[in-house]
Parts: sequence; structure tokens; C-alpha cells
Amino acid sequence: MDVAVVGAGYVGLVTGACLAHLGHSVICVDNNPVKIENLQRGHLPIYEPGLEELVRGGTEAGRLHFITDLGLAVKASEVIFIAVGTPALPSGEPDLRYVEAVAREIGQHLDDRYRVIVNKSTVPIGSGDWVRMLILDGAAEAVQQRLSSQQMALAGGDPTPSCLATLDKSPCVPPFDVVSNPEFLREGSAIQDTFYPDRIVIGSNSPRAIEILRQLYEPILSRQQGLGGDPVPLLVTDLASAEMIKYAANAFLATKISFINEIANICERTGADITQVAEGIGLDKRIGRAFLNAGIGWGGSCFPKDLSALIQTAADYGYEAKLLRATVEVNREQRQRLVEKLQQALKVLKGKTIGLLGLTFKPHTDDLRDAPSLTLIEQLHRLGAKVKAYDPIVSASGMREGLAHVIVETDVFRLAQDCDALVLVTEWPEFLSLDYRRLAELMRRPLLIDGRNCLDRQAVQQAGITLIGVGW
Repeated sequence: MDVAVVGAGYVGLVTGACLAHLGHSVICVDNNPVKIENLQRGHLPIYEPGLEELVRGGTEAGRLHFITDLGLAVKASEVIFIAVGTPALPSGEPDLRYVEAVAREIGQHLDDRYRVIVNKSTVPIGSGDWVRMLILDGAAEAVQQRLSSQQMALAGGDPTPSCLATLDKSPCVPPFDVVSNPEFLREGSAIQDTFYPDRIVIGSNSPRAIEILRQLYEPILSRQQGLGGDPVPLLVTDLASAEMIKYAANAFLATKISFINEIANICERTGADITQVAEGIGLDKRIGRAFLNAGIGWGGSCFPKDLSALIQTAADYGYEAKLLRATVEVNREQRQRLVEKLQQALKVLKGKTIGLLGLTFKPHTDDLRDAPSLTLIEQLHRLGAKVKAYDPIVSASGMREGLAHVIVETDVFRLAQDCDALVLVTEWPEFLSLDYRRLAELMRRPLLIDGRNCLDRQAVQQAGITLIGVGW
């Protein structure tokens, strides 16, 4: 199929590259000319395992293109994905100005060929109808502009057709349907999640639009093109339910993490071991083991933004989402608990040197958005500590934006030099098998806070390092 993906950010770029790999012809559009020029040269704006190879393969096969002209992409495509950012505003509501601008412009370029316009951006419940309205507004504006041009060219008379007053019933209305198709991509495994999803959700009441998207995803649904495994469930819902599914899924996962951290804090006070507790309750099929790892808490771009938006949506409709508010509060306080662990072990932190193992909010990504490390850096700096950090991606890339008050080291042993304590913040695989004896020799005090409960306790302690975890 001919596909346009509007927005060459994380979701848009992964979606476009994967669809091109499945054999579709994909145009990725972005209004940032520097980003598009870099993509045309094969330089990606983000790090995601396997993405560079997919993009290169798609462009070399002639199935993946990067342009800035949205009008050209609309006219060339049957399916148009809206995948622009919806960052959180200070109020907690999502910033929808990019979605609004794109929807209007799509409408301005539609013609009499049927299109399926897919909301891939995470938008509030009810946005499907709003996007449809904006597209119609854009189409009306385009008609009005054409008529104005005609009026300027004609002497006298009123060439304005009556269809402008009745757009919804007129042939002037371009044929299209708006569909919600939420993404469930995890940074660091987005390609795997695209090709091997737990489910594909389509929100629409249009049989035509549903069938087109089913055909679009058929290689994934039926495990074609070398994709092994069981068939993928396709869930068809109404628009609002599909939009809610995305928010509810992230809210539940975030709540599960905050729950296990709450239990971990109780374990510390009662002498129980959270790792054993999590294993025990995770064996219950009703609960499951995933997302029951106690630690410093969640971060990134999705959970904080989506919970804030869902809490705000509930408030807009007169409901206080108390459980979701508690989920956010527990997570916020969990970051502070690691600072408290350092204070308990080192007493006064002023003048101490603290090294952070990891900066990104999770492994296999370069994303620092709402990363717990940033909170630690801010708090430790406020308390007078010197903060150093090493992260496999951040250190190698030279990224320094947003990393004030921290010295970014180039390897883990330079990080350990003269540190009074190390804090494992991101569970990068390389941190799980370090030369702990050498670390202990380099540190001023052999103290390590395991903020992800992922290290081998016996190996670390046998190296002469005092190990402090979360919930045990």
C-alpha cells in the first residue's frame, strides 16, 4: 500500500521503517528540514536497536522516503498516519497543537480519492471526532481559497457554490475515515514490539477503513514475510475505546510498578525481601511477574505524560482518579528514597562524590526524558555532592544537553575513581557483569546502591562492596 507517516520522531520513524520492511511504499514527512536531510543521509535522530538497519534497507529498496512536503505525501498515499508529538502541558493536559496543525493541513490537500487517516499519536479520548472536524475545516479552507482565486480571475458574478454552506452533505467533502490505532512500543524493543505485538487495536465504525488497515497489517497478523509465531489478535473497537486502551494500558503498568515499590518500602521495615515477594506473587497467573521489579521507579516520555493526561481527562468529566494520583506520588517519592539511602550510609553528602551507573530512563535507548537520574542529579547537587555518571549510550554519543551539574565519564572505571558511592540507575546489561573487585579498589568507599535490584548480591559482596538494594 501507499502510506504516509506524518512525524519522523520515535513512533513515526519506527512505524514507517517497519511498514516499508513489510513491503509497503512509505513516505515519512516532517516539518524539520534538518531532520529530513539527516534521515535522507542515513543519520537517525534517535537510538533504537535495529532501526538504523531497517531504515537503510527501506531506503535502498526504494520503499522508504523522507520529505518535508505534507501535501505531496497526502496526494500519494492511501493510508495517512498522524504520529506527531503530544507533550504534556504544565496542567497535565497533552499539547495537541501539532496534531491540530497536521489535521488541518491534511484536509487542505485531500481530493476525491478515499483515504484512511490514522491517529497514531497518543491523544485524549474523543480526539477522533475532533480530528475529523479539523480535517473538514482544512478541506473547507482549501475550497474557499480556490474560490477566492477564481473570483479574482473572473469579472463580476458570484462563483461560490452552495456546497460551502453544507459541507457535510456536499460532494465538496473529501471521502475519508479517521481511525485510532494506538501504539504499544517500548523504547529499546520497538521493532520487536512492532513485528511481534501482543495485539493490534483498530478503533473505527467504518468497515472499509477497518478492512484497509487489516490488509496493511496482514503480514504481522498472519505471521507472513518470515515472521514466525502465533497469529496476532486484532481487536476492533469504537474510536473512544481504542483511545482509552492506550491510556489504560500505560496507567496499569505504571500502577503495577508503583505498587511493587510500595510493597518494597514496607518490606524494608519488616525484614521481608521484595525480590522473593515479587517472585511469589508473580507466579499467580492473575498477577504475572512482569513489571514487578522494585527500584527507583518509572520515567520516560510515555508513562508520566499519559497518566497526567488520563488524570486530567477524568477531572474534566468530574471524576477524581485517586489511584492514578497515588501511582504518580509513589513514583515521585521513590526517587527521593535512593537519596535517603545515601544519606543513611554516608550521613552528610556535602563534599562526597557520587557516581551514577546509567543515565537514560531505561536500557537500549538514549532517551533522558523524565529519567530518574535527572532527579538524583538535581537532589545530590542541591545537597552539595559532586556527581559523576557513566552511560553506555550517552557517554559514547557526547550528549550533554540537560545534564547540568554532572560530570559524564567515558567508562565505568573512570566513574568509580574516588567515589564515595555508586548508584545503579539504569540496568544496562554491561553493569550486570562488571569487575567489582576493581571497582572496589578504585572507590574511596566501596558502597553501591542497586536502584534496580538487578545485581548479583553474592558477587558484589564477595568483591568487598557494601551493597544496598530496594526492599531488602
